[in-house]
Amino acid sequence: MSRSRIGSLGRRLSYWLALQSLAGLVVVCAAVYGATHLGFQARQSEELVQKQVQLRHLLAESSHDGDVATLKHKLDDFFIGHPDMALALTRAADGSEFYRRSSPTPTGDVRVARFALPAPAPEQGSLDAVLALDIREDAALLRRIGLTLAVAALAGALLVSAGGFVLVRLGLRPLRDLVNQTRQLAADTLHRRLDGSAQPEELEPLIAQFNELLGRLELAYAQLEGFNADVAHELCTPLATLIGSTELALRKARDADELREVLGSNLEELQRVASIVHDMLFLSQADRGASARRVPTPSLAALARQVCNYHEAALVDAGLALEIVGDAEGSFDTPLLQRALSNLIGNATRYAQRGSTVRVEITAEAAGEVRLKVVNRGVTIGPDDLPRLFDRFYRGDASRSDADRNHGLGLSIVAAIARMHGGRPLAKSSGGISAIGMSLRGAATDETGLSAPATSSTARTVFPGH
Repeated sequence: MSRSRIGSLGRRLSYWLALQSLAGLVVVCAAVYGATHLGFQARQSEELVQKQVQLRHLLAESSHDGDVATLKHKLDDFFIGHPDMALALTRAADGSEFYRRSSPTPTGDVRVARFALPAPAPEQGSLDAVLALDIREDAALLRRIGLTLAVAALAGALLVSAGGFVLVRLGLRPLRDLVNQTRQLAADTLHRRLDGSAQPEELEPLIAQFNELLGRLELAYAQLEGFNADVAHELCTPLATLIGSTELALRKARDADELREVLGSNLEELQRVASIVHDMLFLSQADRGASARRVPTPSLAALARQVCNYHEAALVDAGLALEIVGDAEGSFDTPLLQRALSNLIGNATRYAQRGSTVRVEITAEAAGEVRLKVVNRGVTIGPDDLPRLFDRFYRGDASRSDADRNHGLGLSIVAAIARMHGGRPLAKSSGGISAIGMSLRGAATDETGLSAPATSSTARTVFPGH
């Protein structure tokens, strides 16, 4: 599934910081502009109200003497020093003009107030007043303030963006240092770890996880190299035997019996090579995620008895008795379980103390888990060897007499079969008693996420040694 390219993290952070800075400065400048505009309007309205009060007071004083000429003279004096104001008084009765100063035309940048005033003489009725305030200077000042705020917002956004770009690059420097450290990693330097001492705490979990991954990769690579060496060693011996015996057979004429003996020996070696190859192929399939083909299995004890019958001759030769304790049912891959049990019993037969009893224990645990163990008495497995029992080609005693027939993949196959059943291998050894086996999930999980639990019953079957 394709994913869209995200791009540079530094550029994205810089862009978003620039947009956020611009948006914040625009909001602040808009708030300042709005507050200034409202302040101008409030001052203009207050000035018009004050002039109305003064005009009413002036007309009230002039109503006592009724001198119109004196009133007009006072009105002229009233507007001295106020070139931005205009006034028009008209008689309400006939609409004739009583007084005019400038042109109170309510067009353009003008604030107009209309109100009624009492006439100087009561018999003249009332006057209609139109008071106009020229606000062009305020409007021009407001435009200059708006332009200044806009330029300040852009300049501030550019300045903050430049600073943010520098800070983002400085902030991402630890990440670039980590990239340089990872460039130095290779297959032969997996022992190195990323240095997180100078890294921010946000990157510490990532560094810790990456170092743990490097540890697992180092271990896996070491195991792979060891596996390759073990494979070469295991295949080298039978191939050398085949080559040597064939060369000897070709040096001089042989009769049919001698050639038959050579071919029989070569066949044994070829079968050993084929067994190693088949086991390696099986482990490879298990590592790729192959799962068990489950079928209902009513009795694991019956399955164990079949495998024990196959090993009866080996048990007799080793002077061992075998008993099966417990039983369980569930859904398992029967051929795989037979193979795993055969490997476990064969391993116990080789290492058990002569005259002792090998015990196959079958236990059904909670949540559908089944534990299958083979217990024998013998030499206690050391704590250093115990975790490696299920490694490929691992032998606790590399000098044992049957190393030519058992190539060290038996317990690895047991671990693989356990994983294919959703379980894990088990190993414990103390006081001369060793228990090696595996845990299994008794049934595959269905679509509802539930699994049928494995059930157990008590059974005891004894195979006596001779």
